[in-house]
Amino acid sequence: MTLSRPLPLFFRFIGGMIVATVVGLIAFMVIMNPPMKELGLMALFLAITALISIGASYVAYRLRWIQRSPRIKWTIIGSYALSSLLTFLNVWFTAQLMFASSHDLLLAIVLLVFAGCIAWAFAYFFSEALTTRLTNVCLTAESIARGDLTARASTDGSDEVAELARTFNQMAAQLESAAKQQRELEEMRRDLIAWVSHDLRTPLTSVRAMVEALADGMVDDPATTQRYLRTAKRDIASLSILIDDLFQMAQIDAGGLKLNRAPTSLSDLISDAIESFSERAKQHGVAVNGSAANNLDVADIDAQLIARVIANLVDNAIRHTPHGGSVSVIATRSQDGVTVEVRDTGEGLKSEDLLYVFDQFYRGEKSRSRATGGAGLGLAIAKGIIEAHGGKIGVENLDRGARFFFTIPT
Repeated sequence: MTLSRPLPLFFRFIGGMIVATVVGLIAFMVIMNPPMKELGLMALFLAITALISIGASYVAYRLRWIQRSPRIKWTIIGSYALSSLLTFLNVWFTAQLMFASSHDLLLAIVLLVFAGCIAWAFAYFFSEALTTRLTNVCLTAESIARGDLTARASTDGSDEVAELARTFNQMAAQLESAAKQQRELEEMRRDLIAWVSHDLRTPLTSVRAMVEALADGMVDDPATTQRYLRTAKRDIASLSILIDDLFQMAQIDAGGLKLNRAPTSLSDLISDAIESFSERAKQHGVAVNGSAANNLDVADIDAQLIARVIANLVDNAIRHTPHGGSVSVIATRSQDGVTVEVRDTGEGLKSEDLLYVFDQFYRGEKSRSRATGGAGLGLAIAKGIIEAHGGKIGVENLDRGARFFFTIPT
């Protein structure tokens, strides 16, 4: 459907003047029932007034007086003054013909002057109210330009100025949100450099010291040599895991994580995870068990990635569960698909950690000791994998321990 373009403003004004002239003549005929001579004179006077109005408006339109006016208030008052003047002239000329006495003519002039003054007073009142609201929007814009992104304009009313204020406030809110995100990204960038440097430097320093000791012949005991090599191998494995995590996190952030979906049994994934962590759990004195509901459907997922999510959650649960505790992996059918939860009987999470536990490089333990966890990417990667599957992941504290859970649609 094509929309017709509206006529230019000046031509719409001419149409309005023609309509006003015709309506005035019809009203004169119906109310006064004048003879043709008076009707002709009235038509002449109305036409002259209309032509004067059109001429004055054309001059103002061509000279762009409205755009040149320094204040909207002056523009509104000027338009009222011009309208009052044209009304006075029209009625005065008509009254000279219609009124029988000079007394009536003078009375009409007095009433017209009074009406004109009232019109100017109204013009000042309405223009002041309008310009005050526009000034409020302007001052708010100046505040935002000076850096106060919390400034907001008043949105009183329901006209175009109020709509302008509401739209302006929406823009200001978006600017404030963008500035906040920029600050968070900058802070995250600084933390990223610091954390990666810490997590890379520690194992590298250890490997370098042991390799230099072996290369310089400072260690000649075979048992010590083997211990150094085992430690170096473990640190190199930690570095490899960290680099792989960084690469996968970069893929997730860039939206380039590819899913190799296939029909997969979540029960098998849970069993494999429990089996792979059984030895480690035994060393920590933690019991690991799992269960899956009988009505679980085969899910169309990337088995390798979902297995990593379960492994990350189980690893995190074992690490924070004391000796004698337990970790449970439970899969159930839910309204949104399949829900997998990992429960532990550990110390739970601090309230301030619940909102940030899935953030990149976030660690509740601020010293970032290697004994208490990895680089802080495991849960962030788990969140990225679940969201790539169209699911949701979350955490909550229990009366004893914590519950991590994710839901993926089937």
